[in-house]
Amino acid sequence: MDKITKFQTRFNEALRYSDMKQTELAKAANVSKQCISDYKAGKSVPGIDTLVLLCRALDVSADYLLGLDDD
Repeated sequence: MDKITKFQTRFNEALRYSDMKQTELAKAANVSKQCISDYKAGKSVPGIDTLVLLCRALDVSADYLLGLDDD
């Protein structure tokens, strides 16, 4: 599994298990809803600053989302 696919899979999983809607997550990460949709579809990946905000909002580690750790 390539890095983008791993991120996409884990991002979708984290979003699904959170209580957040895409619009709420977009606001928390200071990005557009389209950006969140692109992450979900594997069309793009976030930069470092956005990744930190996504992790805080979803309560997961960057290592997990990037596929570096399974916890």
